[in-house]
Amino acid sequence: MIKVGVVGGTGYTGVELLRILASHPQVQVMAVTSRAEAGVKVADYFPSLRGRYDLAFSDPASAPLKGCDCVFFATPNGVAMSQARALLESGAKIVDFSADFRMKDRATWEKWYKVAHASPELFAEAVYGLPEINRDRIRKARLVANPGCYATAVQLALLPLVESDHVDHAHLIADAKSGVSGAGRKTEIEILYSEATDNFKAYAVKGHRHHPEILESLAALEGTSGRKLGLTFVPHLVPMVRGILATVYARITKDADFQALFEKRYAKEPFVDVLPPGTQPETRWVRGTNQCRIAIHRPMDADTLVVLAVEDNLVKGAAGQAVQNMNLMFGFPESQALEHLALVP
Repeated sequence: MIKVGVVGGTGYTGVELLRILASHPQVQVMAVTSRAEAGVKVADYFPSLRGRYDLAFSDPASAPLKGCDCVFFATPNGVAMSQARALLESGAKIVDFSADFRMKDRATWEKWYKVAHASPELFAEAVYGLPEINRDRIRKARLVANPGCYATAVQLALLPLVESDHVDHAHLIADAKSGVSGAGRKTEIEILYSEATDNFKAYAVKGHRHHPEILESLAALEGTSGRKLGLTFVPHLVPMVRGILATVYARITKDADFQALFEKRYAKEPFVDVLPPGTQPETRWVRGTNQCRIAIHRPMDADTLVVLAVEDNLVKGAAGQAVQNMNLMFGFPESQALEHLALVP
């Protein structure tokens, strides 16, 4: 049994994390922080958690985080980097949902996030938390940077291709759509119901923050050194609460059995499901689960490969993957508390 703290428990990823941890037999949640809601019972704020949590939100300054074995930061960018060093020194391990430690290049990080990093000395130690790439490193880590939701879906769609020499790595395209919960639980005009419903739009076409994260992670893969890796990534907002559908396009340069390539790559992965040929996955097939489901297509038997990947942005794209990482870090079964079936309809 480990003691767990959650920093920033009032957002969508925070409540999703608490939902998953409530069924984890090896976890005792000791603190859930919120400056605005300090003193309010967690189950009063989120009635969906009634009967599972009896503690109240605590102010981050007085929360017993240094007595925890693992601390999750379900916070905006900039929070974890200012608190990580003290918690690590207290003996806690950290899983950070934000982008604070996702990149190794400080200049690139500061260019995209527009602030000076508060703990650049931790860049080298932080492990990028995509288990399908870094499982062994995550097991030994003290600090894990949970990947972005888009970054998870796009990378899982691309991994078998980037690791092989069957497609043009320099001209990859990822067209991804996400539900509005990906923007977080906040008040912004563009995600108000009357703005987002009955509408479908692209955004951040000039450049999205997950773009450099994806490129850096894929470029670090064994065997990719010296290859030119290029990706056009365009995200879209669709009028649904949760879910991501990433459609990835790659030009074939060497013929192969791509279905077999993906099946072999993910044969031992508990949370990547390669679907039968011809399948067209839907976001509701993964709603509420830690699964990423993938389908491979070659339209008209031409030279373009199309890979479809669906995930729940709040689970495999955030809280579920964070618990998967925690399980690896503490030697628990990797799938523990993560074997939920999809909610259909």
